[in-house]
Amino acid sequence: MSRKGSCILSKLLTATVVLLVISSPSQAQTLTPLVNQPKDGIDLAFLMTDGTVVAQDYINPARWWKLTPDINGSYVNGTWKRLANLEYAPYASASAVLADGHLLIEGGEYTGINFVFTLTNQGAIYDPTSDRWTAVEPPENVNYIGDSPSVVLPNGKFLLGPKLTEQVTELDPKTMKWININATGKSDFNAEEGWTLLPNGTVITADVLNAPNSEIYSPKTKDWATAGSTIVDLHSPSPDGCIPYPPDGVCYYPPGEIGPAILRPDGTVFFTGSYTNNTFGDPGNTAIYDTLTGNWTVGPVFPTTDGYGDNAGDSFAVLLPDGNVLVEGDSGWGYEFDGTNFPLTTSTNTYLGCLLVLPTGEVLAGGLPPVVAAGYPTQVYTPSGTYQSSWAPTISHIESHQLTRGSTYEIGGTQFNGLSQACAFGDEFQCAENYPLVRITNNKTNHVFYARTHDHSTMGVATGARHVRTHFDVPMRIEEGASSLVVVANGIPSAPISVTVY
Repeated sequence: MSRKGSCILSKLLTATVVLLVISSPSQAQTLTPLVNQPKDGIDLAFLMTDGTVVAQDYINPARWWKLTPDINGSYVNGTWKRLANLEYAPYASASAVLADGHLLIEGGEYTGINFVFTLTNQGAIYDPTSDRWTAVEPPENVNYIGDSPSVVLPNGKFLLGPKLTEQVTELDPKTMKWININATGKSDFNAEEGWTLLPNGTVITADVLNAPNSEIYSPKTKDWATAGSTIVDLHSPSPDGCIPYPPDGVCYYPPGEIGPAILRPDGTVFFTGSYTNNTFGDPGNTAIYDTLTGNWTVGPVFPTTDGYGDNAGDSFAVLLPDGNVLVEGDSGWGYEFDGTNFPLTTSTNTYLGCLLVLPTGEVLAGGLPPVVAAGYPTQVYTPSGTYQSSWAPTISHIESHQLTRGSTYEIGGTQFNGLSQACAFGDEFQCAENYPLVRITNNKTNHVFYARTHDHSTMGVATGARHVRTHFDVPMRIEEGASSLVVVANGIPSAPISVTVY
């Protein structure tokens, strides 16, 4: 309901971060500030299928930026470029990178540079090849979207839950037409929920209004069914009173907040909670859902540091290549869940901001702009662990090993979409990364190039031994000569294959 971290900024204002190294007997993570900082900070970031990062301006939500890694593939040394404005200037929207490589933004709890409370049903789609936003007509009879849950289904369709109802609506990106689905069985309305895609193509959510219930949506039967109790409470108390939404003044009674949920390589989903009673600073709960058994277990509570118990209500989490989940607490501090333990892994002098897994396996952390709080730059978080070889994509065929600049080729194999969406927020700000990237490295210069991927055969996660495919466009600026090519998903690369660029 409000910009994350505002309640604890007073704890952060005295610190300055230059380079942070956190050490323990078993691990060492680093946080490295970008050499070129975004002018006004970034509020939300998306990994595009050409390896660039598209980000929304922290100060002015109409402004968007692109981060391009340098010729050596470094995001720390990357450069920013201003993109076209999204004129309705939404904040707290539903969002997704689609299978065709376009970026979809739907709704906005707030709009305009002054962050007016509108819960708009406006939307737009961004074409990265032309740097152009195009308005998207809203679903029929859906007046309020705002900070709504959403997810891209394995078939590429965009599933959206309008905030104030139990309704489900679906956008077909091929036709740009919405279909309102008569989904049955929903326990409560969609407000403040987060939706997580599971390996079988269903979608799980932990209820906020009806906590501690959880539910699973089946795209095949188009209905909801209970997934059982999360055992512990994951939602924060409901604020008192009505919030009227213009233009008709409809009354919204907020059910509270919840944290993000991340599917891990072992098939479990790690759910994080907000604070669960009326005392801010009491630690939030976590819970673990096993997709293989359908059972819930209680996870660790957030650590308490210097008397402050953290939580993740309305915050970010990402899946690291080693299978750990990096969770940003409402404090702005980072914690890594390894399946059992959940320690603080960043200094209490840091503020992570928005999170995004990069194709290097690092994590982009948005920080705060200097005008808001000095000393909290946009950084790259480098985790200490590595992935298991069985988690990596595999390449089984490529249309040609002789690649012509400006041409498009098909490539196929397994696990191109990774084992998880890999990025999540409590409800709005969806930043899922379940799609393949193609990275080409010149053998002579070691210079790195990303080939834009599009029209993936699936957007499913953890597809196992199933053969999948995508298409990639060889960039015009790529260097000629013998090169190696990998497919990257969730920051994990395949084994390289040899290609020659002409």
